[in-house]
Amino acid sequence: MLAKTRTDSLEEEYARIMLFADGKQNDKTYATMLASWQMGLGVMPDDFGLGEDMFAELLAHHFPRLDPGSLLLPVRASDAEREDEAAELRKLLLTYRAKTSVSEVWMAHIVASACQGMDHLWQDMGLWARSELSELLMFNFPALALLNDKNMKWKKFLYKQLCITEGIYTCRAPSCEVCADYANCFGSEE
Repeated sequence: MLAKTRTDSLEEEYARIMLFADGKQNDKTYATMLASWQMGLGVMPDDFGLGEDMFAELLAHHFPRLDPGSLLLPVRASDAEREDEAAELRKLLLTYRAKTSVSEVWMAHIVASACQGMDHLWQDMGLWARSELSELLMFNFPALALLNDKNMKWKKFLYKQLCITEGIYTCRAPSCEVCADYANCFGSEE
């Protein structure tokens, strides 16, 4: 297949990548993120923050017939100063992984890398809707996703879980419902 150009639409790039999908769970999610990444959307660093070897394994596992050379790789580095934070997020996610495939390990790395962005987590990951993020978290990390029973924004929820895990309670409100910042944590992301 000919190498693509940035003039392709997001939907065309998604369709192109899906031609190489292997029919596994997470294929569509990874194709969405890859297509967005190709179009310069989201904040995912080079290799999705997985490193060259794990990124190659992800592509071979989910898109075995995709020529990695057909991807236009954005040049974005991970924030090295926030690696400890990303490692804690990965640890949290891996604690709750469904343990059905290696894909969950890659997804934990990707979610942790995307948390370094400044937008909503689904946008930073290059997903097209919050519902896609909710679905991927429910599939890959179901016990963790179920803890978000009040529909808190996912990035805020993950960081809150880190604080709870460490026994850090910085919020002064007796409950989320009476907090002055309620809308920041639970408002619409669309």
